[in-house]
Formats: sequence, C-alpha cells, structure tokens
Amino acid sequence: MKRTFVASALLVVLTLGCTDLSESPQSAISPGNFYRNEAEVLAGLAGIYAQLRSTLDDYYNVSEISTDEMIVPTRGQDWYDGGTWLDLHAQTWTPTSPATGAFLSGAWSALFAGVSRANVLLDALPNVTVPNQAAIEGEARALRAFYYYQLMDLFGRLPIATTSTIQRLPNQSRDSVFKFIESELLAARAGLPVSWNAANNGRFTRGAVDAILANMYINAGVFTKDGAAGGINAASYNACTGITVAGGLTACQAALNRADSVLLSSAGYQLADTFSKSFRSSNATSLENIFVVKFIAQDGLGLNFVMRALHYNQFNPTPWNGFATIAQTYNAFDSTDRRRQIFLVGPQRNVETGVFVNDRAGNPLVFTTSIADITQATEGEGARIYKYTADPGHVAQNNGNDYAWFRLAEMYFIKAEAELNGATGSSNPLALIRAVRARAFAADTASAMSLPRILRERLLEFTGEGKRRQDLIRFGQYSSGTWAFVPAARSDRYVLMPIPQGQIDANPELTQNPGY
Repeated sequence: MKRTFVASALLVVLTLGCTDLSESPQSAISPGNFYRNEAEVLAGLAGIYAQLRSTLDDYYNVSEISTDEMIVPTRGQDWYDGGTWLDLHAQTWTPTSPATGAFLSGAWSALFAGVSRANVLLDALPNVTVPNQAAIEGEARALRAFYYYQLMDLFGRLPIATTSTIQRLPNQSRDSVFKFIESELLAARAGLPVSWNAANNGRFTRGAVDAILANMYINAGVFTKDGAAGGINAASYNACTGITVAGGLTACQAALNRADSVLLSSAGYQLADTFSKSFRSSNATSLENIFVVKFIAQDGLGLNFVMRALHYNQFNPTPWNGFATIAQTYNAFDSTDRRRQIFLVGPQRNVETGVFVNDRAGNPLVFTTSIADITQATEGEGARIYKYTADPGHVAQNNGNDYAWFRLAEMYFIKAEAELNGATGSSNPLALIRAVRARAFAADTASAMSLPRILRERLLEFTGEGKRRQDLIRFGQYSSGTWAFVPAARSDRYVLMPIPQGQIDANPELTQNPGY
C-alpha cells in the first residue's frame, strides 16, 4: 500500500521530544529495553522518519520567511503572535527575541529530537539481528546526518552526539560538523538501495544521499565557515572553489560528480513533463522527486500548506489566511512563465468548488500583488504561493502531498553552478538550465548563463521550497539584498542564526555564535 512505511509511525510509542542534549533520549525507550525483533526495529526507524515532518514547521519558516520569498503580515487580530513573524522577516532577531523563541528554539529542539531518535536505534542495532540490517543502519545514519545538515545550515557550530548517552557536549566548528555529516552520508550510502518498491516509497536511497552531498558541496564556501566573522562573505558570492572535500576533490567538482550520480542513476529519475506534478497530491509517483517528507491524508499526518496561505473562504475547513509573497518576487516571474501559476492573484475562487468567493465583509475576494503595511494588512493583500495544491481526498486540513526536499531539477542547477565555478562536466550551464526551463515556456529565450542568473533562476524554480535563505547566503545577498519590509542596513551576523539562549542556559558547554 502507498506510504505504508511512514504511516506505521502511528504505531510507535516514541516520545523523544528532548529540548537539548542534556535531556535523556531514553525517557520512553532505550536500546536495553526495546528493539528485540524486526517489527520493533522498523517501528523505531519509522519514528525517525516521522520526525521529518517537523522540518516543515520551524526550519521551513526560517528558510522562507526571513527572505524575499515569503512574508506573514499582521491581518487585523490575526498573525501578530507577539511579533514573531515580523521579527523573522525583518531579520531583527536576537538570542531571546520573539522569532528565536518561536522558530529557532523550535527548530533546534525538533531537529535534535530526530538526532536522539536515530542515536537510540543505532545504539540498539548491534544487539539484535534483523533482515536488511545494513540498509536499516544506513537509513538511520543518513537520517541523523540529514537532521545535522539542517542544524548546520541554521546554526553552524554544533555539539555532535552519536550515542544515546546522557551528557552535555560543547559545540564544534562548522567545518567539523560538515565533515561529520559528509562522512556519515558516505558511510551510510553503501548499505542503501538504489530504489525501494512502491510500498516503501520515501525511504532513503543512494540518490537521496547524493543529492544532499551535492547540495553540501555547492554550499561548501558557506558550510565550512563559522559565520561572517569566520570567513563567510555576507556581500558577495561564496564559491565552492578552493575547498577540498572527501576523496581529495574540490568541493565544486564533488558537487558536480554527485549531481551526475543522480542524473545518471539507474533509479530512473526524470524531470516531470509538467511543473505541477512534483507538488500535487499524487506526487508520490513523481520520478523527479529524489527525497521527500511523507504525508498522508489522515488526522495529524497531512501537509497543511494550503491552510497557511489560502483565505478563510477558499477551502474547508477554514484556512488561516497568512503566508504571502511580496510584489518584487511575484514580478520576477515573466508573464509567459508557467511557473507563475503557483501564485494566486486577482479575483479568487474556492479551490475545491471553483466558485468565486467573498471576503469576510461580503465583498468579492481579490488578492493584490502589493502589501501597503505588513503591520496592518487587509484580508486580500499579498499574492499567495499555491505550489502544493489541495488534495481532493484531504481529511480536514490534512493533505496527502509529499514535500519534495530534493528534486532532480536541483541537480541540473547544482551541476550548472559547479561548472560556472570551474568544475569539469558534460553539457554546459546554459543547456542544463534550459532543460529545466523547457516545461515552463512555450519558447525559451534564455541565451546566456552566469552566476547571478543562476540565483535568479533558482528563485523562479524553487520558490516556496525552503531553499531561498541558503541560496541568498551563498550568493552574498541574505543580509545585504534589498527587498520590502527589511532594514536597508542589516548585520552580517544574520548569515548564522543565534543559538537560542535557553539552550545555552540548559547546556553551559555551548558558546554563542559570533555577533550575538
């Protein structure tokens, strides 16, 4: 059955929501009192996968709303939430400010909970023998590495915990964390299959490992440095050149090689013939999606993106009418670009019935592209990103669309960027990007490719996919780029998030990131 594996997380009694590494990850289960047979091992593994759904809350919010792609304006009594969303978008956070309390603390806790779940299972595996043990160990290590990948992206220097032993650990340099993640992914890859059958869709594969590594390597100019004070250039491009990674390769060449490994994989990845196929409720069968977070249309297990963006009257149950984008981003899309259809603008319909709807005052609902004042926006201000469309079989707010963390399109982009940085590969940057653009235009007029053009093209292809913060930092525009509702002068420190003060209070071994 579709999604059988992760749905089995419903059967797992895993309550490892530890907020820092000083808390015991053994409060519910431990290697010594569980994991006696295959069913229990698979249940434990399902729990590690299930934690991925938390990445669609705080990590995603930070990666999108602190950029030019998304904004959450205050609409009357809705969405102020103590100033959390405004603090996040304006890049005014501190270790104790509203955005940190709401989002950064949540991301730290949720991601380290994933690490903790993986550590418990990995500690237990040597004490039990089950079928496909090498693959299960590879999945657990890859999942742990992926949680660390997200933590490294946000916070840089981190404590590295590889066992379920209760201890307080100091944070290590970002370069050390980078090398740890890299080594774990390379070690895990050997035990993973090229693909899984339909019943196990969504489990880690070699292609998923290669996609993460390709992303890490293209970002190596950022990911190996401890913030602006440690070498990240906050105002210009941070290249993958000059950085050596595993195997003695430059990071740029390693990025290209890993992208090629996916592009040439016997798993049969393919660009979808239409852009929307990778995001709709049937996207579990998309050959473009390399690594996904699984969702199903069941209570508490569904994707809720439609709830975040749609107006109160566009869906049942009532959405939340929050997330929007700014006019600058909407206008970046050419009118002939089919990808522009991800935005809802103008007179609006109920997305289920197709009937035109009114706002709560009874007037026709119209979404504008502009927002006059994010502290007092109207119900209809701001274009809405409707990339993950409503599931016809949704259960309440639970939609069954899988969230695509890595798509094949990104491998084309990474390869093109690596070639522009001097890596050697087949094809050429323009041809690679045109291959992705082909489904977006009836007639493609792109005639040249450059690094600045790559950043623009990534906006057009990946809006709403949690990539923008990472891209802006790599291209030196996160704390210096100009867009609506952010201060013109912002501190370079924002290329790294602060470690929440509550985590430092709980674990005095931690030290704060530079500038905070």
